[in-house]
Parts: sequence; structure tokens; C-alpha cells
Amino acid sequence: MNPQILFLFVLLLNLISISFQNPNPKSTPSLAHVELTNYGFPVGLLPATTVLGYTVNHTTGEFNVRLGGACKITLPPDNYVATYSKTIKGKIVKGHMAELDGISVRAFFKWWSITGIRSSGDNIVFEVGMVTAKYPSKNFDESPACEGKHSSS
Repeated sequence: MNPQILFLFVLLLNLISISFQNPNPKSTPSLAHVELTNYGFPVGLLPATTVLGYTVNHTTGEFNVRLGGACKITLPPDNYVATYSKTIKGKIVKGHMAELDGISVRAFFKWWSITGIRSSGDNIVFEVGMVTAKYPSKNFDESPACEGKHSSS
């Protein structure tokens, strides 16, 4: 048998074997997810959804992320429901996002806008106006999947 054909056959068998072992491989993070890590944040602050585009002005810190649709997720560890709009805006510098628009969380029977997020050592601090909530950063090491159906326009 031709060695090249044998090699391709073995390679194909390995790929098939890998796909059966892991039917849902982790998706590659978008450039927007990677950009979060450049500013000291875990990728799990953005949902695992299609990022249609993003911009960051490295001088002013203004950013804009366009998702494939609105998204609802459950935030660890307290299982708060959060929603992401199709567009998320704000200002970002190393370790801090401010003037956020497009992320809300349901707590105490009311929807609250998350206005800022800080990376503080091993913790992430969410700001809702003057109120803050601190959680371990490791809870956000992976991007959560959107729940239910979401618009793609």
C-alpha cells in the first residue's frame, strides 16, 4: 500500500475517533473574547455566542461588541439570570470596565444594569451603580452558553 494513502487513512481514523470522544468540542474564542484577556479579564464575561464584530479605541478605551443576537445566561455561582443585548458598549482599561450598557442581571425580583466590572486579584467585582458584588474569577474561565432561542439579526 502506498505510504501516503496509509498515512491519510490513519489520520482520518484518528479524526473520527477524536470527534466521537468529544462530540461538542470547545469553540475557539472570538477575538473579542481574547481582547478581554488582554485587559485582565476572563473570557467567560462574554457569552459563548457569535460575535459579529467589536471595536476598541485603545486611546479612549471606548469599546463596542456586536453579538449575533440577544442572549440570556445564568451567572455562577449564585445562578443569577443575566441578559446581554445585541450590542454591549462601555469603556475599558486594564482591570476595569465602566459606563457599561447592554448587560443586565435579575436580583431581588428586579432587573439591574451592570454599570461596571473590575478585575481585582483572583476576583471579579460587578458594579450596579454604587452596589458591588465580588465573585472568584475562576467562575468565569469559560464562556457560558446562551439559553433558549435568540434572534440572529
